[in-house]
Amino acid sequence: MSAARVLSLLPSSTEIACALGARRELVGRSHECDHPPGIEALPVVTAPRMDPAGDSASIDRDVRQLVAGGLSIYRVDAERVQQLRPDVVLTQTLCDVCAVTPGDLAEALAGWIGARPELVALAPLRLADVLGDIERIGGALGRSAAASELVTAIRQRMRRAGAIAGDRPVRDRPRVLALEWLDPLMSGGNWMPELLQAAGAEALLAEAGAHSAWIEPGQIVAADPDVVLLLPCGLGLRRTLGEWAALREREPFAGLRAAREGRVYALDGHSFFNRPGPRLADSLEILVEILHPGAAPPRYRGSAWREAL
Repeated sequence: MSAARVLSLLPSSTEIACALGARRELVGRSHECDHPPGIEALPVVTAPRMDPAGDSASIDRDVRQLVAGGLSIYRVDAERVQQLRPDVVLTQTLCDVCAVTPGDLAEALAGWIGARPELVALAPLRLADVLGDIERIGGALGRSAAASELVTAIRQRMRRAGAIAGDRPVRDRPRVLALEWLDPLMSGGNWMPELLQAAGAEALLAEAGAHSAWIEPGQIVAADPDVVLLLPCGLGLRRTLGEWAALREREPFAGLRAAREGRVYALDGHSFFNRPGPRLADSLEILVEILHPGAAPPRYRGSAWREAL
């Protein structure tokens, strides 16, 4: 059996395919797929309809306008997709804003000649779903054994990180607010509360397995978190720090105890946390490093997170 030709339209599924040893089977990618290094050489078949380089407020405004106008947030190059002749297409149904969905692919597949590619649509809400998706991709690519090994390795790393955090009673856990978007404000849901729990913390204004939710400044003030994590989806560390500089003197941050006491942290939400793939293990290690200083070597400080001063 010849190797499958794989088109990955998600940064996380691209990382998963490469971690399973299927790098050479990838024939195309989305404009957001940028890891592991060298993947940028693959043909790109998608593009955003808004400017992804804008700040949080402008991106949110553009997305809302596109949705209100009945437009997809992404363009799919139908001609390029057909030229690549994929056997398997990796996409998602979790979030219309985060990446291309099967609906975005409809036009590209409408005039398909011959056997249509197998569509593997991911929709993880919890950590168990992410690990299950790794096994689904492994099955679709004929790499089930590699998928099982990868899942085992991720579980082991997470157990080691959780052991550093320790099993603390709820009353001794830091109360942490993770913000997945900054303007307007959104709390990090899905698997993020589970990561925080594994790191020995209590997640505020979010529910494990539920979609990330828009929140009001007053809710943050009322919650009075011990720690605030800034990890906006799609924004790297530098951009997050830039946004914080513009927001820190505004409500709710200006009078927040966590801000006054220096417990607000900027994180790389582009590379970690918001990618449901192998680097969620790194994400947990980052959380442990921040919340339990001195308990583990500071491997990620400066590159994946830093204090938001």
